This record gives sequence, structure tokens and C-alpha cells, in this order.
Amino acid sequence: MSWLLIAIGSALGGIARHGAGIFISQRVVSSFPWGTFAVNVIGSFAIGICGALVAHNRSADAQLVREFVMIGFLGGFTTFSAFSLQTLQLFRDGKPTVAIANIGASVIVCLIAVAIGYQVASRFAMSPSA
Repeated sequence: MSWLLIAIGSALGGIARHGAGIFISQRVVSSFPWGTFAVNVIGSFAIGICGALVAHNRSADAQLVREFVMIGFLGGFTTFSAFSLQTLQLFRDGKPTVAIANIGASVIVCLIAVAIGYQVASRFAMSPSA
């Protein structure tokens, strides 16, 4: 069952990534890869939320969330391989400043997003009504 949850989640995450990339690239014209950047920030925030919820809940449901959402959907949704290729291409295109900005912004903003997501979900998981 785990493999099926991960496979379905990955497929849905990949479709969502593709759709988000198209949506953003049609609205923002730039040599900076905003679509990949946005997907990685959103995915980092979401995995922070899921990580906190799973950490505070050891039930079978939490394991299903981990497999379907964290490993499957978010694994298919986030785009580190695309980020790496786009960054390499920026260097190869003679745009080292944009490439370095992409590296720095992606790492810093995604770490901040995962931390915020984790904090938000931790507060929710610890609230008396949860």
C-alpha cells in the first residue's frame, strides 16, 4: 500500500509542479527561474507543516500523510533537479550573477519557508482544540 500511495502522490505532485511552472512563467518574464523557485518555496513550506504534524502524531494516519504527501506529492512537486539544471544553464549562458542569486535565494528562502511551516503546524498541533 505504501508504494501505491507514494506513486500516486508523486504523479499528482509532478502534475502540480508542471502546472505551477506554466502558470508562473506565463506571468513573469525573466531570466531568473521564478517558477522553479516558487515551487521549491511552496514545497518547503508544505513539508515543514507536514513534518511538524507527523512529528506530533505517531498514528497510522500520520504515516499515510508522510508517505502520500511528504514522500509522494512533495517529492514530485519540488524541483531540485530542475533547479540544478537551470542554475547550470544560467552559468553556461554567461549569467553568473543570476545563477548565484538563484542559489542563495532558493536555499535561504526555502529554509525559512520550511521553518515557518514547521512552526505554524507545531502551534496548531499543540493547541487545545487539535
